[in-house]
Amino acid sequence: MSSLTGNAVVAQSGGPTAVINASACGVIEAALELRGLITAVYGANRGILGILHEDLFDLGAEPPEQIALLRATPAAAIGSCRFKLGPLDTHRDNYERLLKVFDAHDIRYFFYIGGNDSMDTADKVHRLAQAQGYPLRVIGIAKTIDNDLLGTDHCPGYGSAVKHLAACVMEAGRDLEAMSTFDQVVITEAMGRDTGWIAAATGLAQRHPDEAPHLIYVPEITFSRSKFLDDVRTVYRRLGYCYVVVSEGVKDETGQYLAADDEVDQFGHRQLGGAGRYLSRLVKSELGLKARYNRLDTCQRNAIHFASKTDSDEAYQSGREAVRQAAVGVSGKMVNLNRLSNDPYHCEPGLVDLAVVANGVRPLPREWLDAAGTGINQGLRTYVAPLLRGETPIRIGPDGLPLFSRFIRRAVPRRLPPLATGFGTK
Repeated sequence: MSSLTGNAVVAQSGGPTAVINASACGVIEAALELRGLITAVYGANRGILGILHEDLFDLGAEPPEQIALLRATPAAAIGSCRFKLGPLDTHRDNYERLLKVFDAHDIRYFFYIGGNDSMDTADKVHRLAQAQGYPLRVIGIAKTIDNDLLGTDHCPGYGSAVKHLAACVMEAGRDLEAMSTFDQVVITEAMGRDTGWIAAATGLAQRHPDEAPHLIYVPEITFSRSKFLDDVRTVYRRLGYCYVVVSEGVKDETGQYLAADDEVDQFGHRQLGGAGRYLSRLVKSELGLKARYNRLDTCQRNAIHFASKTDSDEAYQSGREAVRQAAVGVSGKMVNLNRLSNDPYHCEPGLVDLAVVANGVRPLPREWLDAAGTGINQGLRTYVAPLLRGETPIRIGPDGLPLFSRFIRRAVPRRLPPLATGFGTK
């Protein structure tokens, strides 16, 4: 395919991870190196909303040291959002608006860092651009701590989230052992709407049968109230204490979440959170044991201070690979990760069709759990362990706290009429 000269835009979507900025760093640095092909590199404030509202800023104006510092910066430095553009056939105007913004700013490269909903958006943009004959190369870059994307061995962000949460379980587990004459049951709630990849992997924290976590509950296995109480009672009788990890997305026999708000987000997802509190109350009322719960919430996805070096390096490489592939003419693909060996661990980036990833969910394999479904076996340990290795280098300030990147955000002048006031704010 012939070379395509023009500007590039990079956007971030959905909940951040500890390494989503490492992917952005890889995209930005690689794109800025292609000055003869990519003439300018823009960031989209607030993800896809930034493109819709023509709210762009010049990443080429940022100091190189601040771009490099992205690899040690949590959250989504370019800016993220949760906004669904809708089906292409019924919300075509949203997608056409994106192409108008691209055309107004001579954008020929679109790099979207996100999860399965984001890959669906990228796929629709790619298909519409092709249908309208607009020269555009669209590449997705995987991002999710949930590790539930199809078409890839694992997802950038997962290893760091597990590394942090498993370490927290180890620490809180030792606290429980020491305080078992007072605290008897501790429940930690893990993120994971549809899958138990995060919760299950905290099982790596248990190096001895007496160590936390003793029980793990994941969405792939229907939750039974009576079985849960029996499980806790059995562990408590043996040890005098019990440590539980539960996914926020666990459902009971009726298909209902243990805890969820009635309101839904733009993607139709109910707001989860509260499974740990629900179970702690259940233990207190039914077993008469003192129980407390821990909910790290956004801390578990953003903890850069204990991020995996393997995870960060793979996220960065994914960003650079996205630019390399786009430069040679690839479009409509997501950069995936292909594991070639476990010992020694070796993984290389590849490509998968955006349509394969879009809106799909990859469940935690049942065969990686024990017979009872409340613990893990060697299969999951072998899979997860390499993803936790190493620590991301962090710059520390004179006050003893981390130094994070902060953009100047020099705005790119708008060229189109603005969208209606309030669009995309809900």
